[in-house]
Amino acid sequence: MRAPTLDLTLLRTLVAIADTGSVTAAAKRLAYTQSTVSMQLQRLETQLALTLHEREGRKLRFTPDGERLLNHARRLLILNDEAWSDMQARQVGGELTLGIPEDYASLLPSVFAYFHQLYPGVGLQVRCGTSGDLVERVKRAELDLALVTRQRNSPGGEIIRREPLIWAVGVNQQPSLTDPLPLALYSPGADVFREIAEQALKNAGRDWRVAYTSQSMAGLAPIVTAGLAVVVVTRSMLTPLLRPLDEASGLPSLPMIELALHRAPHRPSEPARRLGELIREQLAAPVDAWAP
Repeated sequence: MRAPTLDLTLLRTLVAIADTGSVTAAAKRLAYTQSTVSMQLQRLETQLALTLHEREGRKLRFTPDGERLLNHARRLLILNDEAWSDMQARQVGGELTLGIPEDYASLLPSVFAYFHQLYPGVGLQVRCGTSGDLVERVKRAELDLALVTRQRNSPGGEIIRREPLIWAVGVNQQPSLTDPLPLALYSPGADVFREIAEQALKNAGRDWRVAYTSQSMAGLAPIVTAGLAVVVVTRSMLTPLLRPLDEASGLPSLPMIELALHRAPHRPSEPARRLGELIREQLAAPVDAWAP
């Protein structure tokens, strides 16, 4: 009788949990959602009819059966990855270009790492720019893919994530929130955040002044952390140096924004298709799902 075949995808999830110490960290490493990681672990236990892990409060511990399987899983994955890398390196090459605003690049490190494992022979080029400019470059087939803030005047692309915009100040210092409100804004045309912030303040009857402008959050952050201005960001853009303002601040609420993935008009290559899938899987989870 032929033995059933173990699912390598499930084994990779098991190893990721062991290496990172938690379902949350494994999800980030694999570019999955936490629920996907949990379901894959449950599927593995169901297939083997064994209990592979136990919970100790919020911690996960492998059972003796889980530890035994983990040893097998590591050896199988090493052989699989060696075979895959060898064959892909021989068969797939060339360049793949992804456009992304600088402020979103921090969302994708695990995607880039895993993509390199899948296609070591493909040179992935990441080009930064404003959302509007990147959309136009995709339309002209100058980029294979672009992950952008969805534009009102160019609403195409596949929506893969919605995030609330929030007001933020320095974690230790903040400006006076009375009128005129000092703002750190993206340069005109850099993105939709500026337009949304100004419209929300106008609708609320608030007055403001532009204290500083930049093409990216890297340029705005020093002014905000110094307590000289208020900035508009998404929750995923918050850093330890920034503190979100709540309704008690008296500032108007802000709408959701949409992150969209645009693809060039030509038929996508296999690496381009897979990169798009990895980006979708990574960003499909709600922001709160990535909290420890």
